[in-house]
Amino acid sequence: MTTFNEFVVKVHSRCNLACDYCYVYESPDQSWREQPRVMTEETFADVCRRIAAHRDGPVSLIFHGGEPLLAGAARIERFAALAREIIGPVLLRLQTNGTLVTAGFAAACARQGIRVAVSLDGGRAANDKHRGQSYSRVRNGIALLNAERDVFAGLLCVVDTSNDPVETYAALLAHEPPSVDFLLPHANWVTPPPRPGSYGDWLVAVFERWYRAPVRETRVRLFDDIVTLVLGGSVTSETVGLAPVRVAVFETDGSLEQVDALKTAYPGAASLPVKDLEAALREPGVVARQIGVAALAPECLRCPVRDVCGGGNYVHRYHPARGFRAPSVYCDDLLKLVTHITAAVRADVARLSSAR
Repeated sequence: MTTFNEFVVKVHSRCNLACDYCYVYESPDQSWREQPRVMTEETFADVCRRIAAHRDGPVSLIFHGGEPLLAGAARIERFAALAREIIGPVLLRLQTNGTLVTAGFAAACARQGIRVAVSLDGGRAANDKHRGQSYSRVRNGIALLNAERDVFAGLLCVVDTSNDPVETYAALLAHEPPSVDFLLPHANWVTPPPRPGSYGDWLVAVFERWYRAPVRETRVRLFDDIVTLVLGGSVTSETVGLAPVRVAVFETDGSLEQVDALKTAYPGAASLPVKDLEAALREPGVVARQIGVAALAPECLRCPVRDVCGGGNYVHRYHPARGFRAPSVYCDDLLKLVTHITAAVRADVARLSSAR
């Protein structure tokens, strides 16, 4: 068993946006309705004690929601101090939609060493298509985060293949993000993604723009991870590779769950019937995400890109008859992307080797 080392803590269970693809509020699992709106200080302290008792090396804690800033900047700053007091050294991060960022919040993050990632789907038209009329507020929030040293961590962008891929990437670069994470919309074999089969080409177009740039523009986690795996390295990723899952989620009432994107599969898919983190490691759903190749579908075992793709995101494998032992609903897209990146990297390695 591999211990958890990343903890998503939901400090607020509601959101001020209504994104139409949201894996919390638009999923079959509506258990968020039963959660307290805000995590109390008592509950947060208990969560920290459970993490401290479980930790076996460096850990990170991610303030999440809903929209965590609905909990208030003062509460988040108190929680950050409390986390260090109880857990000890801990990497603190926060994921936000960016609309509620203030100068005071950005300054609090700088004081507490909290690095903040922001969700943004591209330029105004691309972003506002799914995330309400939020672009201007998000842009202003990012500017406030960028005004503080080492606070802005980067952008998360959900891929919409009806948007131009290179224009989307360029619009994200305009905010000078240290990193960009492109996320496939959470989908499965019951609820397929919009425009199936178009994601591989879209991501290949962005990869080519990123990879062929004369200077390093930003880190793109998906591409960096695939390149690392192609070169024989290891990564910790939900999307590619075979590394064991090391993420646990705490809801606002302190209950423990697996990665909550599993809620897009069926009600209760993310639930863990235990409170203890050690016990959670023995739960079948967690075990399945820690055994690598042994959890893959037969089709994946025969695939030439198996060890790089890793079967794709576990969430995207759900099939009504096969459970999670099915290929990703994005199988064709991942095969196209991984094959393309593999060819590009190997060509460069061969060129560099011949030049010696």
